[in-house]
Amino acid sequence: MRFVIQVVDNAEVSVDGKVCGSCGKGFLVLIGVSDTDTVSIAGKMCDKMLAMRILPDENGKTNLSLADVDGSLLLVSQFTLYADCKKGNRPSFVKAAGPELAESLYEHIISRCRDFLGADKVGTGIFGEDMKVGLTNSGPFTIILDSAELNC
Repeated sequence: MRFVIQVVDNAEVSVDGKVCGSCGKGFLVLIGVSDTDTVSIAGKMCDKMLAMRILPDENGKTNLSLADVDGSLLLVSQFTLYADCKKGNRPSFVKAAGPELAESLYEHIISRCRDFLGADKVGTGIFGEDMKVGLTNSGPFTIILDSAELNC
């Protein structure tokens, strides 16, 4: 599983010109699910992300978590995080999870984050739709969290 975590002042996602999810100060998280991911891995990835102290404190040091600043999340599924570009010029996505597993784990991540932060603090995209994502990066500050590196 891969999370691309971007610290944002605000972000929103729309489908067919209608905003379906947004967040204020916090994280925009692009979520890639592989064909070997599990609920256990999703839980560990969520716990790590939610505990990350990458928001600035009163001295401008990256020392605070989402909960510390009453921050919010925008969670967007993105299978292209598992693009394999080793051969040729057209990426392969064979390592990305199929739609059934990917959507199930995406929904699990949403539920876990809402349980932790509150439902009003977690916006989402719409799984499988063509989405437009807009954001105001803060920093910019972007972290890539990969379950393979966390030994999940």
